[in-house]
Amino acid sequence: MLLLKIIGLFFVGLALLGAVLPILPTVPFLLVAAACFAKSSPELQQKLLANKTFGPLIKDWQETRSISLKSKRIALLTMVLSVCWSAYLLKNALLTILVIVLIAGPFIFVARLPLSK
Repeated sequence: MLLLKIIGLFFVGLALLGAVLPILPTVPFLLVAAACFAKSSPELQQKLLANKTFGPLIKDWQETRSISLKSKRIALLTMVLSVCWSAYLLKNALLTILVIVLIAGPFIFVARLPLSK
């Protein structure tokens, strides 16, 4: 139980980094943290679910495996902008193709997610 709580706190830390760094996602890390807290610390799980910004996103995912239209748009736009920025910085066609290939799976996954009500 203690290990799950530590892992959950680690993922909350990663989510906080993701909130300020465009390279890291935020919500997937919070989903992992919520799953860890569900088994190890109901108090910490309730704190995550009570958060006015991220609580509804976590609840939507846990209950219906869906995300809001706003979240989907932000996620997809961030991915596209990250690929464009990477291509600009890399200035190498092969590396740019590699970035596109690596982001294609997550992009398709998010694009296919159902919208929450």
